[in-house]
Amino acid sequence: MSGAVATKAGATMTEERKASARPVPAAQKSVLLASLVLLLAVLLAWQYLPTAFGMPKYIIPTLGDCLAELKQMWEVGSLPSHILSTALYTVLGFLIGSALGAVLGYVLGMSEFLEKVLSPYILALQIAPKVAFAPLFIMWFGYNDMPKLLVTVLIVFFPVLVNVLQAMRTVDRDLVNLARAYNLSRLGIFLKIEMPSTLPNLMAGLRIASTLAVIGVTVGEMVGGNTGLGYLISYGSGQADAAMVFDAIVLLTLIGFLLYSALVRIEGRVLHYLPRANG
Repeated sequence: MSGAVATKAGATMTEERKASARPVPAAQKSVLLASLVLLLAVLLAWQYLPTAFGMPKYIIPTLGDCLAELKQMWEVGSLPSHILSTALYTVLGFLIGSALGAVLGYVLGMSEFLEKVLSPYILALQIAPKVAFAPLFIMWFGYNDMPKLLVTVLIVFFPVLVNVLQAMRTVDRDLVNLARAYNLSRLGIFLKIEMPSTLPNLMAGLRIASTLAVIGVTVGEMVGGNTGLGYLISYGSGQADAAMVFDAIVLLTLIGFLLYSALVRIEGRVLHYLPRANG
């Protein structure tokens, strides 16, 4: 009897959670409509305000100018290969930098000795401006794709490391001591207690790193690349082609937005058990 009641209560709680997790259609429609209206207003302003204020095309091109330049770049300027190069190294640098940051964060979080030994050096490397490393990487590896990959890895590495390390410091020590009292192995403590406890911070670090990955790739391409959207920004500014620069910036933003959106969806699946505030 009690088992049936417990089962029924559990089912009721599950249904309540599902109901609370369902989005409100009216609110969603209002948000979508407001976003579309704002986007339309921005596009109209972009198209007509530069002309109304007498802005030259080499300073602020209109939306039509940018679309015309985009079409020409797609047909003549090998734009697809530039987009693919930037997107590829953004994702690759993000994956490598995130993996290194997460692994080192967990290692330092599990070893207080290593954290004290390595923290000054990690802090020094974190304070150093990452952009300044780009010319150095070019001197070491030449004008190829390696410098922009290394800059991206370096920029992505720190937010993930800091978030994971901070989360490891705040793990419930009573829970860890209880697991040790039951003779749970070090690996078991990590997999069953520390890893689940740090997942929200890890995902937050990954979301921050996804936006920084685009910056790292762009810097590498602008400083010493010969392919990619960052290279088009550098080339377009040298040719006083503001439309090309605008197009490259919009495409870079789109790549970053897609990567960030993918991580948000992954986070929603990984952290589905966490309660979310309504509103």
